[in-house]
Amino acid sequence: MQRYKSIISYDGSGFSGYQVQPNKRTVQSDLEAVLAKMHKGEHIKVSASGRTDAGVHAKGQVIHFDSPLPISEQKWELALNSLLPEDISVLSVIKVDSLFHARFDAIGKEYRYVLQLSKKRDPFQRNFSFLYPNDLNIEAMKEASRFFIGTHDFTSFCSAKTEVKDKIRTIETIDFLLEDNFLTLRFVGNGFLYNMVRILTGTLLEVGSGKQRPEEMADILVKKDRRFAGKTAPAQGLYLWKVFYQ
Repeated sequence: MQRYKSIISYDGSGFSGYQVQPNKRTVQSDLEAVLAKMHKGEHIKVSASGRTDAGVHAKGQVIHFDSPLPISEQKWELALNSLLPEDISVLSVIKVDSLFHARFDAIGKEYRYVLQLSKKRDPFQRNFSFLYPNDLNIEAMKEASRFFIGTHDFTSFCSAKTEVKDKIRTIETIDFLLEDNFLTLRFVGNGFLYNMVRILTGTLLEVGSGKQRPEEMADILVKKDRRFAGKTAPAQGLYLWKVFYQ
């Protein structure tokens, strides 16, 4: 039995998230259906670096699976892409040690959130960015983002639905990339809680629109209460960009 590590990308618009759910289309269920076809009906479990919600995209999701089939890495890539639907793409497949785990071996992730700063709706961007027609003070957003850099308890910036008890995470970088009328927020850290990037983005938007002051971010972190942070930004602007391993 050989373990394989694969980097995949997907358009999350047509999925109810990554993880298998009863009677719903998910990225994991599509992957496992293809692998079952290749293995004559045998179920092959796929493990990922983490789940993504409905509507969230991935440029560099990492998965692993085990297979006894004597197929080369290149042929794995070709075979999977020939059977998978068009909204999933396998970017690479490599052999790894049997102890490798896509989730537990990850040491960090990069997420990006794409905002379309425009007064007019672009129908071709509706599934891939969040239309924000109001004026933004990007310098104020940058000032506010500095309070999130470092190791903090991010309870205030995590969905109340999460079952994770340890909410301490380290954010290394928050960058603001402005190109034409698109503003991309780039988050790099050792891990992210459920809805954390979307809540951070929603809060920074409140700062940018003048609803909150940058210095209030320190107080929101201390309060450890979701009610004090901003709204959760919509799913379609979020991308799991890259997963880091040693």
